[in-house]
Amino acid sequence: MSSLRDRLLVQAQHFVALFGDLVFVAHWTHTVFTDQQSRGIMLDAVGRATFILLIALMAEHVISLLLRRPLKSVTARAIATEHRLAMTASPATPQAMNDMDAQQAQQQDAQAQHATLRLLARVPYSLLHLLIKLLPVGLFLALGYAFASLLTTTHQAALVTITLTNAYVVARVVYLLMETLFVPHSPAIRLCNASDQTAFMVTRWLNFLVAAPSVVVCLSTLGGVFDMPARGTEAIIRTVVLVEHVLVAIFTWRVRMHVAAALQPSERLRKQPFWMFMGRIVYLWWVPAMFFNFALWLIWATHISGGYEWIIRTVILTTLVIILSRLFSLLAYNLQNRLFHISPTLEARYPGLQARVNHYYPIARKTLAFLLSFVTMVLFLQSLGLPAIHFFLHGRLGTKIIAALLTVLVAYTIAIIVWEGVNAALQKQIDHFDATAQEGRASRLRTVLPIIKTVLLAIIVIIVAVTTLSQIGINVAPLLTGAGIMGAAIAFGAQSLVKDFITGFFMLAENAVQVGDWVTASGISGTVEHLSIRTLRLRSVNGDLHIIPFSEVSSIANTSRDYNLVVTNFMIDLSEDPQRVATILHEELEELRKTTRYGHLILTEFSFLGIEQADGNGANFLGAFRTTPGSKWTVYRAYYSRLAVRMNKEGIKFPTPSNINLLANVPGASALDIRLKDTTPPISGQKAGPQAVPPQTT
Repeated sequence: MSSLRDRLLVQAQHFVALFGDLVFVAHWTHTVFTDQQSRGIMLDAVGRATFILLIALMAEHVISLLLRRPLKSVTARAIATEHRLAMTASPATPQAMNDMDAQQAQQQDAQAQHATLRLLARVPYSLLHLLIKLLPVGLFLALGYAFASLLTTTHQAALVTITLTNAYVVARVVYLLMETLFVPHSPAIRLCNASDQTAFMVTRWLNFLVAAPSVVVCLSTLGGVFDMPARGTEAIIRTVVLVEHVLVAIFTWRVRMHVAAALQPSERLRKQPFWMFMGRIVYLWWVPAMFFNFALWLIWATHISGGYEWIIRTVILTTLVIILSRLFSLLAYNLQNRLFHISPTLEARYPGLQARVNHYYPIARKTLAFLLSFVTMVLFLQSLGLPAIHFFLHGRLGTKIIAALLTVLVAYTIAIIVWEGVNAALQKQIDHFDATAQEGRASRLRTVLPIIKTVLLAIIVIIVAVTTLSQIGINVAPLLTGAGIMGAAIAFGAQSLVKDFITGFFMLAENAVQVGDWVTASGISGTVEHLSIRTLRLRSVNGDLHIIPFSEVSSIANTSRDYNLVVTNFMIDLSEDPQRVATILHEELEELRKTTRYGHLILTEFSFLGIEQADGNGANFLGAFRTTPGSKWTVYRAYYSRLAVRMNKEGIKFPTPSNINLLANVPGASALDIRLKDTTPPISGQKAGPQAVPPQTT
């Protein structure tokens, strides 16, 4: 603190000494003008220099009038180039129109790229415009030096003429360099994004602001010409520079609202609280600007060691960092747009790929913007003299930050690639099944697709989350332990639910059942209307919808797979010839196969399997034939309808243990007559045959 206090006192003494030096300048001026010889030499030098400068100014003005046509030609070419760039600006692709976020991000990138390209296209015309403007200044410089040697008679007059010429040329060059940024009369080659009103205002103020450098050039030379002590020359120069900084402060106050309006964030960002706050803060930009303005003069005027050199170096380096970062961001965004643009050939091969890529465009855009901003900030801090690069490349904390950023970035990139790769492979497999008429496999894959995506997403999220947390310094071991215990507790408490999922997954993976199949599960038969990873929904014959959890399904009888078997199993009289009956069944099946409605449903001929059993009740006739899946009931009913007519026609006899005659409808009968056919041997003293049972009145 003591050392700082001493330095501040020394600087304060230097600052106060400036005003004492101005008093010395006033005394020296009075001494010069009181001496007749010195006064004559000064008036002669100033008069001749003024005459020469007037001639040079007239010549400069004439040349400027002659160069108006080339300037208009340069402006016309710049306008044509800008119009051509506007016509070649590529619109958003039709695929990008499907995603509003991707469309908005791409439009912003396209606008930024177009603005940068338009700025770069203006640079050659601006330089050509500057060179044409510098030609009259060059003529003025040549005439000033030529007339200084031809029209002056004293050494002092020549030096004054050359000094004033140099001062004017310096002022004009500085003015033209600044005017190149605004060019009020030619907006097509304007490098600074400003309105015409702002451009005219700035260029008017430049006429005052460039006066100080010219005065400084004059005083730095004329003081020695007229033997002014260095103490007085430095005092005048510092005073002139102070006036210059005051003018800059006034100019800053004059344009404060214009600059604040230009620094406002976009309309989209302004809705967020942070950027709304920043939009209010930028209205105070002039406060640090004025502080920096007067700090520059104070550092220079009080001779702070290395202060002004540091400021000049910092301004140059920071300007280069901003310009180069802007150009590099243009290249990076252009490369990103090329990477995210899918060619028509690839889009035709993988339909929907452009839409999936556009889904990640805003995320990639923000990530790239963050990386570019981070690198720019590091270089900006380095240009300010802070060891930012060494901190991030060699420091312990900096290397950890860089490693964490790279690890998280790589983890998220790999996660997205794996997720999209698996989704694309599954969708491609489904499309392949659809194209090759494998609807069953496609339906089965669509059914298990949600569970596959859910499991994959859970695995990816867990891995990425654990990686991110570990990289930012959080100990994930307790989290993993707690998650494992909680998972075990949930699995133990929801055993039935877990069993539903596991059984359902393997049922679907093994293609045991599909939507539309007729199945029997848990004792319920019906058509499968819906399948999920946990339940099976059956619509029975009576219209009831049965929802059956897979944990209750021990087996599934699927009638809609491969083929069905129609089994003919009935009893015939022992007196009938089985081969004759088999021939009848075979002939009727062949006749049924010839019909249009049922022919394609029957796969094989009738196969007589033989007599399975023969006893007092008759012979058990057994046969079978195959039908297409799910059609056995339709064929069965049609086939037996034909058999009923044919067997009645052929007189096929079937065993009947009882004979029931309804006599109520017979004329003269008024009771139910039931006669039992007695097949037992007769008892002695009786006749064999049916025994009459007295009728009972009903």
